[in-house]
Amino acid sequence: MMQDIADSEAFTADLLRGHTDTIVLGVLRRHDSYGFEIYKSIREATGGAYEIKEATLYASYRRLVRDGLAEAYWGDESQGGRRKYYRITDAGRAAFRSNVANWVATRGIIDDLLGTAPTALKGTRA
Repeated sequence: MMQDIADSEAFTADLLRGHTDTIVLGVLRRHDSYGFEIYKSIREATGGAYEIKEATLYASYRRLVRDGLAEAYWGDESQGGRRKYYRITDAGRAAFRSNVANWVATRGIIDDLLGTAPTALKGTRA
């Protein structure tokens, strides 16, 4: 039983990790943000059930900036140290929309294949 839970968590983490860039772009779509703030936004959005490790997030930030999907700049903090902020670019917004559309299409196919689509489930509940 414990192994089943561990396997399930590992499967979920692997699946989500593959969408890290899109998840980060989703946070940046709402507003510019700095690294730890993005981490907290993701954690809070899942009620603490999921968090992305810092190393994975910082690799994502570098990849997004390198690919022109986000821009980095230093904030002018009045308290504490300066923070590096990230801003989504127009290319990042387009990539986000495309990735979400691909995710929705893929989710629909998987739901159909597994019989978990909402229309398929209606007939299974008694």
